[in-house]
Amino acid sequence: MKKLLLAFITFVISTGIAMATVNLNTATKEELDAVKGVGPAKAQSIIDYRKKNGSFKSVDELENVKGFGSKSVKKLRSELTVSGASTAKPVKAGEKK
Repeated sequence: MKKLLLAFITFVISTGIAMATVNLNTATKEELDAVKGVGPAKAQSIIDYRKKNGSFKSVDELENVKGFGSKSVKKLRSELTVSGASTAKPVKAGEKK
């Protein structure tokens, strides 16, 4: 029984981490920077684009932001969304993404 419970807890934790997403329309610079492959400069570019053009309609629209191409958007797609709350936490100074 203990093994089954441990397996279930491990599954829930790993699923929760895998499903962490960042909302392109509401995320802070720190939340965007926490996404592996974004970084502070690209995070700021996303925010600047959002301020100039309004909300993202889809994650694919990220291709219109300087520094992002179709390959990078494809890699990031599972970690980004344009609706709902961001569930990923910002990375603190000194931590790895």
